Amino acid sequence: MGLSLARNCTDKGFAVVGWDTGEEARSRAARDIAVADSPADLVRRLSPPRALLLMLPAGPAVDGVLAALLPLLAPGDVIADGGNSSHRDSTRRAAELAARGLGYLGLGISGGEAGARHGPSIMAGGDVAAYARLAPMLEVVAARVETTPCVAHLGPGGAGHFVKTLHNGIEYALMQLIAESAYLMRHLGGLAPATMAEVFARWNRGPLESYLIGISAVVLAARDPGSGRPLVELIRDRAGEKGTGRWAAIAALELGVAAPSLAEAVSARALTVLPRPAEAMPLSPLEQPIADQGGLIDDLEAALLAASLCCYIQGFQVLAAAGRAYGWTLPLPEVARIWRGGCIIRARLLEALGAALTKTPDPVALLDDPALEQLVRQGAGAWRRVVLAAAARGLPAPVLSATLAWLDARRQPRLWADLIQAQRDCFGRHGFERVDAPGLHHHDWGDENQA
Repeated sequence: MGLSLARNCTDKGFAVVGWDTGEEARSRAARDIAVADSPADLVRRLSPPRALLLMLPAGPAVDGVLAALLPLLAPGDVIADGGNSSHRDSTRRAAELAARGLGYLGLGISGGEAGARHGPSIMAGGDVAAYARLAPMLEVVAARVETTPCVAHLGPGGAGHFVKTLHNGIEYALMQLIAESAYLMRHLGGLAPATMAEVFARWNRGPLESYLIGISAVVLAARDPGSGRPLVELIRDRAGEKGTGRWAAIAALELGVAAPSLAEAVSARALTVLPRPAEAMPLSPLEQPIADQGGLIDDLEAALLAASLCCYIQGFQVLAAAGRAYGWTLPLPEVARIWRGGCIIRARLLEALGAALTKTPDPVALLDDPALEQLVRQGAGAWRRVVLAAAARGLPAPVLSATLAWLDARRQPRLWADLIQAQRDCFGRHGFERVDAPGLHHHDWGDENQA
């Protein structure tokens, strides 16, 4: 991504000097940009006040390069970290650089290599003055929706990287929903990958239009050059992850936000690395007749649209909670706007979400928005049929199921916490609230029931 972004910058008329620890990478980059021999040479080639962009794996690599660069820089210089860094690391680095008179930006950059080359979505956080310095360049290289660049300053410290973390958490959930839909097409409907590709291509011309739906059609249509078989059938059924989806799920738990779709998507990837039998062994499946293929595909389309909307809403609820916890004023409509172009989770749905967030600043109330509520209501019946059919046949659909449970929990006047409160009081005297009296109450459950 770093070299692709550098090429994007040079195409837009900016002078770029690059450096990489690897000799091969430096040789490859030298075909397109000026390349320094060392960090000291890189700094010498830049006119002060300097602006440096780091595109490195998150963690120690960033701190190591910063340690090499900081003695070479002068007050007024700016460093931007364009990797998937933890928001906590970015907050720490922003304070450390500010103490040296240096500007810092944490840039969440989404779009993969192609996005970096032709226009990514950029989520900036950190020093406002540093952003003002780099904004003219960022706005030119970023993706555009209509005439507006998909870049914004979202808050101080690690705000930009936190938004990128939640982007990736939503990305995990959407990818899992799409994969489950394809899985059910294959195992409930008996569709071949080529037919599934046609379905996804058709979906991508309607309300489900998105980058991920579009590439799913391409993936399912691909053939292995050697055997001619569908390539997806030859790819090992084992999904990896680099940690950002896990960070998003952990953030939701730390902030006390119910985002089961994000957490279940991470767990679903972990399930794929566990040992599995050679043949299916579902526990007592119900041999119900399979709906006709057309009905199944229509139901999956409606279910996927409604479930995807709920995943976005969960992500925005985590962002709102983080804003309250960390003192950030996150402009959520702006987040929806910059996610509409360049990034992996860009989708037509974000238009409706952005409009709803403009009217309803608290994402907890998004399901009360008439347009969003109608979309969910229209898909609810199909969604239930899909989940029931999967469960009846012993076919796991973890994120479709968890997201539906989240939605149902939001629509029931009474859930299960009464018994949990009573259990906690019974074994630990934690107390419970009553519906008919204020304050905290205890009950005498008997000494034999105490832990």
